[in-house]
Amino acid sequence: LLQMSGHAGVVRSVAFSPDGTRVVSGSWDGAVRIWDARTGDLLMDPLEGHCDKVFSVAFSPDGAVVASGCVDGTIRIWNAKIGELMMHSLEGHSNGVRCVAFSPDGAKIISGSMDHTLRLWDAKTGSPLLHAFEGHTGDVNTVLFSPDGMQVVSGSNDKTIRLWDVTTGEEVMEPLSGHTDWVQSVAFSPDGTRVVSGSFDDTIRLWDARTGAPILDPLVGHTDSVFSVAFSPDGARIVSGSTDKTVRLWDAATGRPAMQPFEGHGDHVWSVGFSPDGSTVVSGSGDKTIRLWTDKTIYLWDARTGKQVEDALTGHGNWGHSLVFSPDGTRVISGSSDATIRIWDARTGRPVMEPLAGHSNTVWSVAISPDGTRIVSGSADATLRLWNAATGDRLTEPLKGHSDWVNSVAFSPDGARIVSGSRDRTIRLWDARTGDAVMEPLRGHTASVLSVSFSPDGEVIASGSIDATVRLWNAATGVPVMKPLEGHSDTVRSVVF
Repeated sequence: LLQMSGHAGVVRSVAFSPDGTRVVSGSWDGAVRIWDARTGDLLMDPLEGHCDKVFSVAFSPDGAVVASGCVDGTIRIWNAKIGELMMHSLEGHSNGVRCVAFSPDGAKIISGSMDHTLRLWDAKTGSPLLHAFEGHTGDVNTVLFSPDGMQVVSGSNDKTIRLWDVTTGEEVMEPLSGHTDWVQSVAFSPDGTRVVSGSFDDTIRLWDARTGAPILDPLVGHTDSVFSVAFSPDGARIVSGSTDKTVRLWDAATGRPAMQPFEGHGDHVWSVGFSPDGSTVVSGSGDKTIRLWTDKTIYLWDARTGKQVEDALTGHGNWGHSLVFSPDGTRVISGSSDATIRIWDARTGRPVMEPLAGHSNTVWSVAISPDGTRIVSGSADATLRLWNAATGDRLTEPLKGHSDWVNSVAFSPDGARIVSGSRDRTIRLWDARTGDAVMEPLRGHTASVLSVSFSPDGEVIASGSIDATVRLWNAATGVPVMKPLEGHSDTVRSVVF
């Protein structure tokens, strides 16, 4: 946990820079502040110029510009490097500006206001584009562009969510209705297919962005109003902040809580967001502080009683993403966003050796060979690495071939081969002793491959993907065994025989 203090009023809005190195905050003290995300230090003097409460801040996609929206009815554009105003205030709303957001290409800004309208602006000149977007019958509390920049989603005190065509300013479908109180926050999933919303009715809802239909039952857990929601960069998790002073993480596929709430703020949590790599959550609160959160702990549970077996396994410097037991059950191997692998004593919860270091980015997946002597890891640095499970030594040079994150790794039942699945949409087979590629990549998935698994006889490989399909492959030839298994309506996160 890292805490940033300096504002003299409620911190109403926070956001990471696109490269994850900075955090911008907007406060009811009228100031905008930019912080070092690693140290928590203020990077420059406060950006001052607004004459009332700042409700919303946003970084441009290139991180060079910050936009801020204020109750004084104006939007201001700041140079994020030196903190100076870049142009005149953007004026046009007849009441306070509650929210601002940049388009994905950085060319446009959308704003929502207490005057019940949205307005589109040229980010370089500050000139208004189109007419005001009209339809809401209450304050517009939240706006965001779709990932392709063609639509805008908004949430309002009129209890609805609305989707708008950016080229015409017209609504693209009927309002999304279901919340029983003000809608305070909305966000698109990274692939643009879903919308998440948070409301004063204490719930979070997920919607199909193409049809407007609800996807799951409301996500229930907060005990008071939900002020802010956001998707993780991979679309797998949702973070929410609430008047109940907590930050919560949810599984975006199931709607279930992903872990225990983050507690520590002394007042309402007004704003939350993920770092670009998904490893850290930022929150801004009525207690005048900004906090950065990571869950660095691992818990062991008795499968028969459901009770925690030992104290939490602590040591990783960031999120833990993958866990596996050794074949004899005496050790636990973990991979983390801190780019390391750790080996733990399953009985005591203590580390067995120093962290296995070598990857330069998040370790998404770990697996251990059937004889328990070797560990393979797959990372966001696009490589796999092989390790001696007894000593932690590297066994080969990094296994290179994937062009993007390695999301999943697995040993064959005889320990002779390794299979990997990647965000580059391919599956690769490797010789587990030499690290050499065994054959050409297995191609067929149309989106990131999140999970791979061998059949018990080692003859078939199963893969699951963001493209919502499961595919079966001949492990000797790489040829598909049958047509893709279709039926899921969303991401397939895990497959196993």
